[in-house]
Order: sequence, then C-alpha cells, then structure tokens
Amino acid sequence: MSEPLLLIDGLKAGYGSVEVLRGVHLSVDKGEKVVILGPSGSGKSTLLKCIPYLVRPWSGEIRVDGELVNSDPSTLRRIRSSIGFVFQQYNLFPHMTSIRNVALSLELNRRLPRQESEKIAYSVMSMLGIGELAGKYPLELSGGQQQRVAIARALAIDPKLLLLDEPTSALDPELRYEVVETLYQVAKQGRSMLIVTHEVDFAEAAADRVVFIDEGVIVEEGDAREVLERPRKERTERFLKRLRSKVGNAAT
Repeated sequence: MSEPLLLIDGLKAGYGSVEVLRGVHLSVDKGEKVVILGPSGSGKSTLLKCIPYLVRPWSGEIRVDGELVNSDPSTLRRIRSSIGFVFQQYNLFPHMTSIRNVALSLELNRRLPRQESEKIAYSVMSMLGIGELAGKYPLELSGGQQQRVAIARALAIDPKLLLLDEPTSALDPELRYEVVETLYQVAKQGRSMLIVTHEVDFAEAAADRVVFIDEGVIVEEGDAREVLERPRKERTERFLKRLRSKVGNAAT
C-alpha cells in the first residue's frame, strides 16, 4: 500500500495557553477528497493551517508526500509551494487584476517569468469558466467570483494537495452555489483535497471520506455516505441534524 500524501500524527496546537487540537491523527491518500465537518471552535481551521505551518503545532508530526513539515525555512518553502490554500476570505490583492492575482502565485512559487505565468493563469481561469474576469479588479467582482479567482490562484501552481477552509462561508446562498459548482469541477480532476465545509450536498456528491471533529479531537470518520447518512456517534448525528435544519430554514 502506498504512503499517504498527507499524514498527521498526534497533532496538538493552540493559541496562547488555550489548547485547540488535542492529539489529531489523520491521513489523506493521493487523489482522495476528504471533508472535515464540525461545530464552530472545534479546531477545523486550525488543523488546516497547521499543515503548512501557518499555525505552529505544539507537538506531533505532519508529513506531506513523505517529507516532515518543520520550521526549517527551505523545507517550509518547498512544502508550501506544493500546497494550494483557499481561505474563507478571498485574500486577493485589490490593486491587482484577477489574472495578476493568479499569476503572482506562479511567479513567487515557481519563479516563472510574467508572460509564462499569465498564460498559465489564464488557462486555469478559463478551465474554471472565469476567463472573462481576467482583466477585472477584485472590487469589480461579486464575492462568488472573487472566491473562484482565489481557487484559480491555488490551482495555478498545480499543487499536490489543495486545502480549502470554508470557502463558501462568507457568501450568500446564490453566490455559494457558483463556488460549490467550481469545487465539483475541481474534485472531478482527481486532485487531493482536504476541505473544511458545511456544504453537506458537496460532501455527499464529491467526498470520498468525511471526518467529524469536535473539541479538538476526531469523533468519527469514514466513508462519506456512511457518516452522513448513518453516523455511528450521537455527537455526529446531533451536529448533522442541526446543520440540515439550518440549511432548510435558509432555503425557506
């Protein structure tokens, strides 16, 4: 059996004296799409940010494609250049056009010249159906369009692993739909993805595995359909009922 693309072993992390992650063990295989669910404050975003050391773990090991992630600058640069990260907020540079925002990731991570990086950037944007936005600035775009540009930026470097931290949480229902459609498209490419989201429909349709985390520990994980339709743990079942109730209320 091949080694997982991502291997997290005994991860503990927090902020100040507050422990957020209390010994997390998780793996993602090559080509696998894993969705992380959990209530607010459960440690989902912290877990994602620990992988490229945006948050420094207290203890435990993280390996990406067999390489140990640590604070050595050259190691971090190399590993970060193989990971695409999509944040809740789009984090686009407002003074740059969409294509410049996407191309910049190639220039910084792959050291490509501007002309080549913009050619790749436009190709990725076109693949996601947003090529017509290339010359527009972020403030000229809707929230959904900005997030799709952010997804294009993460994909442009052709990452081994794509991390997405609640990419639809800042959007209203109509704009959320277009971003979810983009995520479906990315998922079909067979790319390795670790996604923090409350989009149950996306998890059911596109995820291979679902992980439910609460109070800094993984409570349950397994086949996506099994966990979502027949959760074994009462805490998971309660959370999914509340989540579906919120979605139902928002739709009415």
